[in-house]
Amino acid sequence: MEEAILETGAAAVAELAGSALSHRGQCANCGTVLADRFCAHCGQAANDHRRSVRHLVNDFIKDIASFDSRILRTIIALVWRPGELALAFREGRTQRYVPPVRLYLFTSLLFFLTLSISSIALMQFVIVASPSKVITEKGHAYIVEADGERTEVPAAKYADGKQHYNFNSDMVLFQREGSVHAKVAPGAMERLTDSLEKKVAQAHNAKAGLVTKTVLATLLKLAKDPAALNGALTAWIPRALFVLLPLFALIIAAFYWRQHKTLFFVDHLVFSLGFHTFGFALLIAAAALAQLIAGDLALDLALLVLAGYLLLAMKRFYQQNWAWTVAKWASVLLLYVSFCVLPAFAGVIVASVMWG
Repeated sequence: MEEAILETGAAAVAELAGSALSHRGQCANCGTVLADRFCAHCGQAANDHRRSVRHLVNDFIKDIASFDSRILRTIIALVWRPGELALAFREGRTQRYVPPVRLYLFTSLLFFLTLSISSIALMQFVIVASPSKVITEKGHAYIVEADGERTEVPAAKYADGKQHYNFNSDMVLFQREGSVHAKVAPGAMERLTDSLEKKVAQAHNAKAGLVTKTVLATLLKLAKDPAALNGALTAWIPRALFVLLPLFALIIAAFYWRQHKTLFFVDHLVFSLGFHTFGFALLIAAAALAQLIAGDLALDLALLVLAGYLLLAMKRFYQQNWAWTVAKWASVLLLYVSFCVLPAFAGVIVASVMWG
């Protein structure tokens, strides 16, 4: 009796499954017979989403609410729980947060978009002129520096009775374009631009090298507009970071090579993405703070916070004791800044001048 009941039940279940299968039909994308809500072959959803406008509006509201909560959780984890996003990726808890690549791209885009909308230049190079103190002794002319050091100069050039100047440049960070100007006397600025224009013309007439002509032309641009390189800098910095991201991952992976069986390079790369994402968020805050205090001070504070953030992130993600974490943190920072960041910054400046 029991066997008959079981056979009847099994037959009913098979009949229901067959009817459900036939009701679902075939995948509209590849033709495979559907056995569930998604095609087992290509992943196409069985639902064609052809519903009433009311259902579409309800789904849209649900998606927005879910997306907002996901962003909020991601921001909280990024800012207040250093290393959590990379740890969640390693442990497979990815549904709660925005994917690391998407988050990095969004934050970096937001940074440059904020600067563009607010007309804040990433950096400007301000020409500074200080009067030269010239003395002549026994037919020789010398410029006397503030510390008393003498530099011999052509006597004929400096014996014209005019005021001469020493020209330098200051780098100003996170200030609005047009808000900073060359720190020179009006006459000195005219003499500088006239001199540069003559040198540019001479370089072209003499068929000087590309580097010489480009550098002279860039100096002339900066003399007239301290933000002349800003557009080129904002174009080249993301390209430099495209190289810096995996380099940072390689450096930090080298210090945790003993864990290569449990930590793959992609884990270090996701950690690098999270660290640089927070760096861009800090730069946005530094740009805002620079409207109240000096830009270089705002950047120094941001870098100090970023260094502390890296230490906490390494402790959470790699889960070693504090002694090892601090030692590796200091080594990673030293190597990354000395052999990656500083050369990359110099390369960005050169690229902005040559191909900006």
